[in-house]
Amino acid sequence: MSTKKKILVVAESIDIDDSSGTKGRVALINSLAIAGYKLTVLHYTQKEIKIEGVECYPVKERKNNIIYFFSRVHRILNRWFKIDISDYVDNLFGFSFGFFNDAKSIEKAIKKYDPVNYAMIWTLSKGNSYRSHKAVLTLPKWHDKWYAYVHDPFPQQLYPRPYNYVPHGYRQQRLFFAEVTIKAKRIVFPSLTLKEWMQSYYEVIEGKSLIVPHQLTQVDVSQIDLPIYFDKEKFNILHAGNLLDLRNPKPIVEAYDLFLKTFPEAKENSSLIFVGKPSKYDDYLLNQKTSIPSLFVSDGYVPFNQVYKMQQESSVNLILEARSEISPFLPGKFPHCVAANKPIVYIGPYYSECKRLLGKSYPYCFEFNEIERLSLAFEKLYRVWRNQPETMVLDILDLKTYLSFANLKKVIEEDIVS
Repeated sequence: MSTKKKILVVAESIDIDDSSGTKGRVALINSLAIAGYKLTVLHYTQKEIKIEGVECYPVKERKNNIIYFFSRVHRILNRWFKIDISDYVDNLFGFSFGFFNDAKSIEKAIKKYDPVNYAMIWTLSKGNSYRSHKAVLTLPKWHDKWYAYVHDPFPQQLYPRPYNYVPHGYRQQRLFFAEVTIKAKRIVFPSLTLKEWMQSYYEVIEGKSLIVPHQLTQVDVSQIDLPIYFDKEKFNILHAGNLLDLRNPKPIVEAYDLFLKTFPEAKENSSLIFVGKPSKYDDYLLNQKTSIPSLFVSDGYVPFNQVYKMQQESSVNLILEARSEISPFLPGKFPHCVAANKPIVYIGPYYSECKRLLGKSYPYCFEFNEIERLSLAFEKLYRVWRNQPETMVLDILDLKTYLSFANLKKVIEEDIVS
């Protein structure tokens, strides 16, 4: 009989190509398995997906109930008659009919399992959705074993400026999330800065939180082909990931252009590459490309394995965040950049989780108006690449340890003992 501690994991998705959040959740599942826990994963991906060494079961959507009926009516009104009642529904209930039906579907699946047989239940969500948390909230038998993973501030009203979106129904969402923080045994954050940020709004978090950073991902990309626009013999500066509305790439482009003016030969043996879904900055980037031919912008989404290989082969990996006073987020690609073991150039707020982890003495952290300093960093890194390419490494051992499954297990086991 197995002596491994059993964990029931409830995830909204385990399809790594549907979002950066899901990539992070799957990496966490893999690390839990590698750490020696026996996992049963219930997921709402709506298709069969396997994770090696893990029992995975898709949760079926309930369709014979009044909430599902209302959700379909809502969709038909919007699709066929261009009548959108989302704001009204969200203001009234805090969430959509679809949210409630999905949560009930997940709740029904969880009820097939006995808490007695499990040491823990972990709820993992993505984006601005906490359906799995809503499902467990209605199941008090699981609460004393509930590890509620919180990846971003919630509701979105609590994002730091310049994010200023106030969702419809935010009062109900605040009440819902306050209840999660009260009922769960532990609130698990990927970022210490995020924990402190959220604790300022939900005081009960103090004393019942764990910090479990995004995990290092072991991905076999030996058989993956690099895209034709990526020449690994060049000095490649890569930004992998979507340019969300407030992640303005202009400082990077201007610094790179300044660097090329200092090193004209780099026009032929360097490239600045942005890969990700279309963004509002595409027109700007494509316009800049006319005067900077070594600037490349991908034509839409690039599969994760190919992006991961590019990160491994790049000379420099970029992390760009929104212009703000603080960033409590730990970007999902942070462990991928650490795994690549290449220099990371960070552009973001003075107070941020990335800067905290990279350390006060790390030389390649910049704020948005430091274009000349950023250009000088590209120059310095270019010289190293040209003269001593074998020294182009990140090589922060403490980071690799911090992001490892061994540290994850240590955090959990110390929590269980306490």
